[in-house]
Amino acid sequence: MRIGELAEAAGTTPRALRHYERAGLISSERAPNGYRVYDERAVVRVRNIRHLLAAGLTLEDVRAFTPCLDGDVAAAPPSGRGLEVALERLAVLDRRIAAQTAIRDRLAAALLRATGERVRPVA
Repeated sequence: MRIGELAEAAGTTPRALRHYERAGLISSERAPNGYRVYDERAVVRVRNIRHLLAAGLTLEDVRAFTPCLDGDVAAAPPSGRGLEVALERLAVLDRRIAAQTAIRDRLAAALLRATGERVRPVA
């Protein structure tokens, strides 16, 4: 299947597919006309990549899951390495949230000093 067909079947864009290919997560052959041609199994692989990215992992993190990207990643029991990667990513996100919360609190305190009014969080 060509890149546009894979993008539509997997719910993504051709640009994202080219990005995944550059990252080594998917591969294609070249047709005589130069178009990328993907195997039908690439749909499952791309959906799994998107599932892992949506869970907060990076493309680099997704590499740890390469051996199981052609199966049902969401239902499969996690590997030791997969758990390690997920825990590392969670720690990174927790540190970022803490840093952003500290910045927000400093800004809110500065606004309170400047205006005498508390700033309400926007939901």
